[in-house]
Amino acid sequence: MEKVNALQPAHVAPRGARISYWLLRTLVINPLFRWAFCGRVEGHPPPYRGGPYVVVANHGSDLDPPLLSCAMGRPVAFMAKQELFRVPVLAPLIRGLGAVPVRRGHVDRRALDRCLAQLRRGWLVGVFPDGTRSATGMVERPRHGAVLLAQRSGCPLLPVAILNSHRALASGSKGLRLVPIVIRIGTPIPAPTNRDRRAMEATSRQCAAVINGLLTGAPLP
Repeated sequence: MEKVNALQPAHVAPRGARISYWLLRTLVINPLFRWAFCGRVEGHPPPYRGGPYVVVANHGSDLDPPLLSCAMGRPVAFMAKQELFRVPVLAPLIRGLGAVPVRRGHVDRRALDRCLAQLRRGWLVGVFPDGTRSATGMVERPRHGAVLLAQRSGCPLLPVAILNSHRALASGSKGLRLVPIVIRIGTPIPAPTNRDRRAMEATSRQCAAVINGLLTGAPLP
């Protein structure tokens, strides 16, 4: 059995990251979530000075990363497709907020190592298991990147469901629809203790099932 590489994380994210996060959360994201989308959070986010988690969620629109980070109450570093880091204005912003470039369609070892470094810095790391937006808002074809990251770090997976974001800003849409958005936080799922393929696949399916259950109204524990 392979030994899990448990982390000794910082208590909180670095000062500069925390300032950027709280400014964006307070002045932009939270008003948009609470007032424009009548948003609410169900369940319990991780303690502000708690340990690291790999946050796994469904992905229905480009609204998901900032809304999910807002709901967690502490900075979340997301894997973002590497093409975004070539956009002149966007690239420095997402780098400053801790985003990690990843090559879609590949097992990107460099991206995994950068995510491990972010976890050691005291961040949560967010991963969308499908790797792309879903037109239905459901997790449909989960990949194993989040589970691999959890196994390598020893961090639990935190399943989160984002309801209605795929209706608020559908792929290809030119404007927002002001529909209610609810974020439901589930119970942590332990990381697999080894990289056995069956164990990795089983944990990926478990994450997808929990997220989809929260999306369709399963009661919170």
